Amino acid sequence: MMSDADSLLSADRLCFCVQKLDLGRNNLVMELANKTAFITGGASGLGLATARNFVAAGANVFLYDLNAEALAESASEFGDNVKWQAGDVADEAAVKSAVASAVNNFGTIHINVNSAGIGGAARTVGKNGPMPLEKFEHIVRVNLIGTFNVLRLCAEVMQANEPQTEDQERGVIINVASIAAFDGQTGQAGYAASKGGIVAMTLPIARDLAKRGVRIMTIAPGVFETPLLAGAPDEVKEPLIAITQFPKRLGRPDEFAVEVAHIVNCSYLNGEVIRLDAGIRMPAI
Repeated sequence: MMSDADSLLSADRLCFCVQKLDLGRNNLVMELANKTAFITGGASGLGLATARNFVAAGANVFLYDLNAEALAESASEFGDNVKWQAGDVADEAAVKSAVASAVNNFGTIHINVNSAGIGGAARTVGKNGPMPLEKFEHIVRVNLIGTFNVLRLCAEVMQANEPQTEDQERGVIINVASIAAFDGQTGQAGYAASKGGIVAMTLPIARDLAKRGVRIMTIAPGVFETPLLAGAPDEVKEPLIAITQFPKRLGRPDEFAVEVAHIVNCSYLNGEVIRLDAGIRMPAI
């Protein structure tokens, strides 16, 4: 049996270990302060919520989105630590230009969050024949090819960073998939394929970038209160809320932003997919 003296000694040792961990925290954790994040889909929704959270934590942010007007309006709420450029995520030249602008403005890129994406429902074969191939191609081009296009160019910059932690970490990439990657519904073949591709490439990219000190994670959100859903009538939202487990509501963009920050801070998260969905499992229809 442990004596009182041994108990006190063990407690002292525990306190000493906690203090040591706290003292070394800045060397063990990728902090947001003074980092630069390149965020796609940054004009609204999950991307904008992430930008707000990052700025509040002391980060610089470069917003990239197709909608120049919305970008300018969103960026106006911030100061000089937020810059932006409009463009297509699947356009190599446009993304190269935006990445160069981010580096010119802030010196480098430490974090890349890829939340740009589109929907598009169509059955494989419908009343009017097969799904137009152009529709399938467009969804995959924006969601999957666009995500890969941006992350590869950001990773090229990250690999040259000075190590940010004792683990020699130089950067982190966070992609946004969807629960449709796992629970694709009727009419979601193109969307599910594009998001499933993001899920599937997470581990091989983690392996590719390991020697360069760059991590990658994917978040698969459930039904969130983005601008599209926020304006939907109750008859659209209520059935979705009904099939969540707990809490019984739509996800909030700020909850997504908190999870993104957690991934940045937790260096042991790598090569994995996190479902952020309150336990929802989508039905076939």
